[in-house]
Amino acid sequence: MPKTTRSLVERRYLLPFILITSLFFMWGFARAILDVLNKHFQESLDISIFQSTMIQATTYVAYALMALPAGIIITRYGYRRGVVLGLLLFGLGALAFIPGDMIGSFAIFLSALFVIGCGLAVLETAANPYAAELGSRDTAASRLNLAQSFNGLGCILGPVLVGGFLFSDSDSVVSTPYMIMGIIVLAVAFMFTRVTLPEIKSDAPGAETGDKPAGLKATIRSLWSSRPFMLGVIALFFYEIAEIAINSLFINYVTADGWMTKLTATWVLSFGALGLFLLARVIGSGVMRVVRAEKVLLVCAVMTVIGAGLVTLNLGIASRVGLFMCYAFEAIMFPTIFAITISGCGPSTKIGSSFLMMTPLGGAVGTALMGWVGDIADMSTSFIVPTLAYCVVLVYSLLLKKTK
Repeated sequence: MPKTTRSLVERRYLLPFILITSLFFMWGFARAILDVLNKHFQESLDISIFQSTMIQATTYVAYALMALPAGIIITRYGYRRGVVLGLLLFGLGALAFIPGDMIGSFAIFLSALFVIGCGLAVLETAANPYAAELGSRDTAASRLNLAQSFNGLGCILGPVLVGGFLFSDSDSVVSTPYMIMGIIVLAVAFMFTRVTLPEIKSDAPGAETGDKPAGLKATIRSLWSSRPFMLGVIALFFYEIAEIAINSLFINYVTADGWMTKLTATWVLSFGALGLFLLARVIGSGVMRVVRAEKVLLVCAVMTVIGAGLVTLNLGIASRVGLFMCYAFEAIMFPTIFAITISGCGPSTKIGSSFLMMTPLGGAVGTALMGWVGDIADMSTSFIVPTLAYCVVLVYSLLLKKTK
């Protein structure tokens, strides 16, 4: 039976939802720039495709290392202070690109990206569950997809603005856009010190008991003894392998056989691929208000496997269509899997979120594997990596459907 349409956000939580949603735009912008940096550093620093994937590896290793501390900090000090800490790390890491450009050191750039990654991990650990909890559990997946749509908007603007700047003039320096971004992020951090974000009491089972929260070890043990939680983490990890790897090497793929120039590729990535991603996420948010999220996820998983498989087979126009199929049908995956997985965590929501936000480490793994295959074979063959990753998400979707 389809679900009846319900309000996504309660009126009393509308302002907090708007403020938190603005953060989704900011980290979408920051993460999308990484896809431009790969090609930029390959040429400006004369490094290989595999070496350039250290950009993603460094950033997403930071997610894996910082996510659990972020969950502990947010549990102890609340969402607002967690958001401010994340923004401070984000802003300071962006400003560290200035000495990186002055010295011309890839190591300094990677260090700056590590700090940015730590900041983004804190922001996402706080904002994803907070957005999911600002209303009924029944609309959590739809609400989080709506918030994540602004992440998609940031992803669109990041490559076209920064890529257009870097690829249009050989004298452009990468520290300029990062300096501007750092100043803006620190200003937003100051703004969040002046506002109040209400702590939301989860309506998940166990959240209403009022009992003293379990210790960290007991909470972690409880989470990992939950089969739905464990499967959700695995599914998100493999989703990140596919999504981040394809984004990271999109420009390499479309320029490899002369299909596009670098500058054209940044525009197509922004307004074509990521624009389609944003549109699909908005549509998905609406669809999931009347269709169970599990059913939507299953259909999308099937289509991404087909899309990535077409690219791998190198079938000309069909493969290029397959590439954009991946963007269209993967769009709802992260927020949907996240919302489904976090919905049963109750008092352990913040720590549960921290484990889910370790999964972008999969992006480092996927990008490195794709880069390695691309170096030894070709970019089409490298799509075997996201194809297999989408297959794991498909298996997860089938298990969810069977359970429901």
